[in-house]
Amino acid sequence: MVHLTVSGHPGSGTSTLVAKLCENRGWSHLNGGAVFRAISEERGISLEEFSELCDSEPEVDKSLDERLISAMLDVSGPEIVESRLSGWWAYRENIDCLRLWISVTPEERAKRVVKREGGSHEDALARIHSRMEADQIRYNNLYGISLEDKTPYNLIINSDALTAEEVAILVETELTKRGVE
Repeated sequence: MVHLTVSGHPGSGTSTLVAKLCENRGWSHLNGGAVFRAISEERGISLEEFSELCDSEPEVDKSLDERLISAMLDVSGPEIVESRLSGWWAYRENIDCLRLWISVTPEERAKRVVKREGGSHEDALARIHSRMEADQIRYNNLYGISLEDKTPYNLIINSDALTAEEVAILVETELTKRGVE
């Protein structure tokens, strides 16, 4: 069963953190964003276009989320589930796990996206704001969820001034405190 959900906006470092934790602990994970990107690629459209498509085809989002929830409830499922809403699903399903939100300013996320993908800072920032707005509307319409509401999370880390290693250490410390080996 899931021990940790990892959530944050694009460019917040969730994937980097999950990779470090899986390497350190030998854990498996399910990445909702990777599944979302794979479906976008299969359809031959950009993430922004796919996000817009999800507005008109809500069953795509709902089927992804049902898959994540099912994996979190499966005793032989992954130890980590990473997606923007995984903390919400664990909270709503009363799953006793660490529910992490990684907080990062849009400016810092744009820097990270440019470093990872190239392009200009201004374009990355514009895409981040556009995607955040579209995703927020979609999550609100589908589930009544606001990404600004951090109620489900029992650990919030602002990683603007932290390295990926420092974030991993904070999470490892919290998992150890909870007795998760």
